[in-house]
Amino acid sequence: MTDRTTRATTAVDGRSTRWDDHRAARRAELVRAARKAVHRVGPGVSMDEIAAEAGTSKSIVYRYFEDKAGLRLAVAANVVATMHDALREAARSAPTPHAALRAMVRVYLEMIEHSPNVYWFVTRTAIGGNGPATDGPEQEAPLGAYLDSVIELVAEPFARAVHVPPATAAAWAAGAVGFVRGAGEWWLAHPDGGPEGGRLTREELTEQVTLWLWNGPVGVLHHDEHLTHPTHARTQETR
Repeated sequence: MTDRTTRATTAVDGRSTRWDDHRAARRAELVRAARKAVHRVGPGVSMDEIAAEAGTSKSIVYRYFEDKAGLRLAVAANVVATMHDALREAARSAPTPHAALRAMVRVYLEMIEHSPNVYWFVTRTAIGGNGPATDGPEQEAPLGAYLDSVIELVAEPFARAVHVPPATAAAWAAGAVGFVRGAGEWWLAHPDGGPEGGRLTREELTEQVTLWLWNGPVGVLHHDEHLTHPTHARTQETR
């Protein structure tokens, strides 16, 4: 290869890299604009409204995202990555397994309460409408990966507290994640507290959900452990 060919190839590669970087940065800007538009308008936000939030035209948005489904997937990936990072930091900073569980429940509730519209857009909104999300591996990929990763996060403090096999911890964590999500979504969808009224505050729900989860399987396993190893059980209770 001659020097001229090498220089030409390097120039082409450099332009390609700059274009890729520009495209990635522009996509990130449009995702942020879409989140703002969803937060302000609601899960049924139109592509025109998203383009207006971004200060551009709908045709420009379509240059970077094939359709609204593609944009929704990009927003979902961004949102779930943010939530995962926040949950991981909450668990890492907690002094005990129980505190780690409480911290993760609190962070989850804080984030869905901060922007219910974005949460519903990512988890439930049908493409182009307000109904349930379209099923399928492509639509649910970011959310599914998020749930799997959160199960791993929740399993760790549970396994640390009761010394169960990884498979047992993972099974409990999967149930716990579903329970927290279900309780949080019900709470989010019933701002008046439901038929009986008296809605729990976010902090009250955090404490209640943590209590239900911890005193259920953890309490049972601690009780069984206490019967067989009373000294070890007393040690665990102080952690």
